[in-house]
Amino acid sequence: MQVALGGTFDPVHDGHRALFERAFELGDVTVGLTSDDLAPETRHEPRQVRSFEDRRAALDAELEPLAAAYGRDYEIRRLDEPTGIATEPQFDAIVVSPETLAGAERINEIREKRGLDPLRIEMVDHVPAEDGERISSTRIIRGEIDRHGNLTPEQAPDTE
Repeated sequence: MQVALGGTFDPVHDGHRALFERAFELGDVTVGLTSDDLAPETRHEPRQVRSFEDRRAALDAELEPLAAAYGRDYEIRRLDEPTGIATEPQFDAIVVSPETLAGAERINEIREKRGLDPLRIEMVDHVPAEDGERISSTRIIRGEIDRHGNLTPEQAPDTE
């Protein structure tokens, strides 16, 4: 099975890892990584995003051991538009988070108009941080949590 997923992945965190693991469970994976031009447009809140090359290197470091563990192949491709690579005919499934589910449904509409089979949509729930809120790159950038969802020392409740 050929599986697609996409995002900005800056920084990569345990929520992303849950998406990657589900994708590798299903098949070989192609990750669409937002281009430098597209990345700011996909942010819920405006913030600085590292360069495509820096994000690609970090993503590759995360995917390589997972692909080996699952015995799968993977590829990282640049995304220049939100519907990206998943509208291409070779894909069978797409892995999404709750906030990107609507995008996957839009992709299936595009595929249908092109005479392609719809993708199997696999939604992976958010991974909660130590405080019960979801892990997100924005929270990591703000210094609230680390990439594993642990509260940073400044955010941890005072136990004294």
